[in-house]
Amino acid sequence: MNAPAADLPLDGRLRVVIENPSPCIDAGRFPAKRTLGEQLLVQADVFADGHDAVASLLLYRHESAADWQCAPMSPLGNDRWQGGFLVQRLGRWLYTIEAWVDELLSWRRQLLARQGAGQPLAVELLRGAQLVEACAARAGHEAAGRLRDWARVLADASLGAEQRVAAAQEQALLQLARGYADPALRRRFEPLLAVQVERERARYSSWYEMFPRSAAAAAGQRGTLADCEAQLPYVARMGFDVLYLPPIHPIGRSERRGPNNRPSSDAADPGSPWAIGSSAGGHKSIDPQLGTLADFQHLLARAGELGIELAMDIAFQCSPDHPYVREHPEWFLKRADGSIQYAENPPKKYPDIYPFDFGCEAWRELWAELASIVEYWIGQGVRIFRVDNPHTKPFALWEWLIARVRARAPEVIFLAEAFTRPKVMYRLAKLGFSQSYTYFAWRNTRAELAGYLSELRTPPLSDFFRPNLWPNTPDILSEYLQFGGRPAFIARLVLAATLGASYGIYGPAFELMEHEARDPGGEEYRDSEKYQLRHWPRERPDSLADFITRINQIRREHPALQSDAGLRFHATDNDALLAYSKGTADADDTLVTIVNLDPHHEQSGWLQLDLAALGLDSARLFQAHDLLSGARFLWQGPRNYVALDPAVAPAHVLRIRRHVRTERDFDYFL
Repeated sequence: MNAPAADLPLDGRLRVVIENPSPCIDAGRFPAKRTLGEQLLVQADVFADGHDAVASLLLYRHESAADWQCAPMSPLGNDRWQGGFLVQRLGRWLYTIEAWVDELLSWRRQLLARQGAGQPLAVELLRGAQLVEACAARAGHEAAGRLRDWARVLADASLGAEQRVAAAQEQALLQLARGYADPALRRRFEPLLAVQVERERARYSSWYEMFPRSAAAAAGQRGTLADCEAQLPYVARMGFDVLYLPPIHPIGRSERRGPNNRPSSDAADPGSPWAIGSSAGGHKSIDPQLGTLADFQHLLARAGELGIELAMDIAFQCSPDHPYVREHPEWFLKRADGSIQYAENPPKKYPDIYPFDFGCEAWRELWAELASIVEYWIGQGVRIFRVDNPHTKPFALWEWLIARVRARAPEVIFLAEAFTRPKVMYRLAKLGFSQSYTYFAWRNTRAELAGYLSELRTPPLSDFFRPNLWPNTPDILSEYLQFGGRPAFIARLVLAATLGASYGIYGPAFELMEHEARDPGGEEYRDSEKYQLRHWPRERPDSLADFITRINQIRREHPALQSDAGLRFHATDNDALLAYSKGTADADDTLVTIVNLDPHHEQSGWLQLDLAALGLDSARLFQAHDLLSGARFLWQGPRNYVALDPAVAPAHVLRIRRHVRTERDFDYFL
């Protein structure tokens, strides 16, 4: 007899194949993302050679747990299988798929097929008894007894064939036996896959950005953290749950920029908050003109009482006056003449900013110090960080730093402020950033908005990239807002707040409709508060604060708007009208939003709804209740007429009520 060939597979009996699992980010290199309490649905192709049945299990555990839990996977068709589990703990969860040829199910199929064809069944029943006996040998005492009793019935030739076949179809016993299939014949997918579980605010949040130094009650005064605290009820009243503060650290004096980014400054000019560091301290200090650490902690506590979290800005850069420059000059980029290189992006120059040299000889000490900055503010109670320009720092830094932070404080959220190439933005999200700024501010047409948001909500991108939509920032005053007037601000707010589960505005510039650019064709604000103090008349009669309040109330009351899942665009015969829905066909919380993208003219047209996606019957009436105006429309079928005058209301946010049988039933909803 010939000896076995040396190149045989380790176990040729493993016939099952597991392919194309999802979610699976970069072949398992990075985790998918979910929030606490969500279900992770996992799919994979599972099949084997021949005609035998296969079985599949989803295995999962928190990374801190030793034992796997399991959930059954069900066939979807075409050899695609799906299973799911709830993520009920913050941190990283591991999951994989285990599959095998299901001998018992294959046997039962063959048995029933032979019975249907009128063929002899004795041998097939005996084979089933043997399979069940093998399972019993691997089972515990109680299960083994039940299985052996079952095997005896299957093998008992004194019983009629009909009785034995009926016993073969005992579903509970079949399931029990399948649980003791030969583990040596199971294949497990490798490598292990992972999902990073964060708290709900990573998925659903409403951000408001405010400069504390412009929070003073009277014009001409410098605002403080106490003044910022006095504005908290205003922010809470509008319904925001995250208040983002630009850097609150001491600002350098050297090369300080003046109003409108003027290269020179006067003694009273406050400078850019992103020029961090002075003789008063650096990234772990608070600008003395804003207040003290005690003031900050009081602000943090008062915000929490109002349901608001503070988001702190992390900007890894320094002014020439930062203590790091004096204490660790080796941490900074150098020119050929040995002097420290200020930041520049030719032809732009930023002499008030010194960038770090993240790859210097002392990079380990530098990275450890940068991590300690984040950890210091976590120690003060901060749990959300907006990170400035992370795309200009090493990917490896962020992967290491975020993992280090999450190991100690898994509730911390990071927002990436990276307006750069898509693949770079996506890499940052894979590395651990919870949310990301997007190109939303520059997407204006129906095709642009529908195409871009459809891209963001499509796997695998939607499994790791969470968009945070901002119509404006201190750096971005889009052309649409510059020239669109009040309707443009309303339209962009509605789009941001209903297209995205997370969105933000830079205020009070937004609600007061600040729209004058510094330069023609540019996006910098004239008299930007990045470089000077501003006084904002928040109680101005034409403020959008009340409208913003209503939008955020709608978001709180309708779970459909608290997730990026379920977004679907609907056709219109007018390109100036964008229509989309959020919700599912089996949930009674479906909203259809229609926005007039033309801020200057009334636009009308026919809306073509996807009734099946909305769970609507084309033969029945349904009500569309505008949550903005209170108006109610009785519609039927997919094709319905819409007219939006931007001078009156540039948008509908329609709650769809399905259970209207006749026109008389319409009164029920009034």
